[in-house]
Amino acid sequence: MNFSDRRRSVLKKLLTGTLALASPPFWSSSIYANHNTQLNHNINHSVCRWTFNQLSLDELCLLAKDVGFEAIDLVGPSEWNVLKRHGINSSMCNGAEINLEKGWNNKIYHKQLIENYSEMIPLVAKSGYKNLICFSGSRGGMDDETGLKNCTEGLKQVLSLAEKSGVIIHMELLNSKVDHPDHMCDNTPWGVELCKRLDSENFKLLYDIYHMQISEGDIIHTIKGNHQYIGHYHTAGVPGRHEIDSSQELNYPAIMKAILETGFNGYVAQEFKPAKVDKKASLREAIHLCDI
Repeated sequence: MNFSDRRRSVLKKLLTGTLALASPPFWSSSIYANHNTQLNHNINHSVCRWTFNQLSLDELCLLAKDVGFEAIDLVGPSEWNVLKRHGINSSMCNGAEINLEKGWNNKIYHKQLIENYSEMIPLVAKSGYKNLICFSGSRGGMDDETGLKNCTEGLKQVLSLAEKSGVIIHMELLNSKVDHPDHMCDNTPWGVELCKRLDSENFKLLYDIYHMQISEGDIIHTIKGNHQYIGHYHTAGVPGRHEIDSSQELNYPAIMKAILETGFNGYVAQEFKPAKVDKKASLREAIHLCDI
């Protein structure tokens, strides 16, 4: 091979390498543009109701079925009839909580919360659902240990009913750095310690991947090390809480693979706020991205 031939060969290799580097990553959402792609259903998919409030619940149900999954998160009793009409599951029920700030870590709210959950748990069970959300509440100057003791004391008063009814109460992990300042259940170790103290298969953590990436990172290692305490997952892109495509920092296919490797068979719910014009396409792409 003469100098000219070698030069052409080197340039060809460099060009090929450059093009390879310039191509989109393997998890780019563009490869899911064809909405007829069938789901693998290794992951039980869901979507959070509030993130698609621009659609009626009827419309969201139809979209979910068109994409190929049959569950919606964070729907209360007043709209369960809509879900049932479409054959859609309520994958995480809400409506018993007071709000995000007034939770189980403060004894002031125990009476109201015990009444709310004692009423809601049988409704969830009667409707054929099994997951119900709860929150720790804000710190308000409270230390971690006091919060743990108060949550344990309060939740124990409804857990026997949950166990009898086959309902799992999930406490969501929320970041206190960006979205929910002063929130107490803002890290996995605190949530895991609460699970250990309650010592019930009917109390789990709702591990929000978006929130925990902001709070502590190390997502895959944390999931693998604490999966026995996790009963449900939420997704969203970091930063911004928008689409989970290649514009953000989390590698969702790798995270989904790690979740499956733990033996998890619960729900993974999309909870991103769509920023793109075609919001339905955003949901479709997110589901296919996570459908490993």
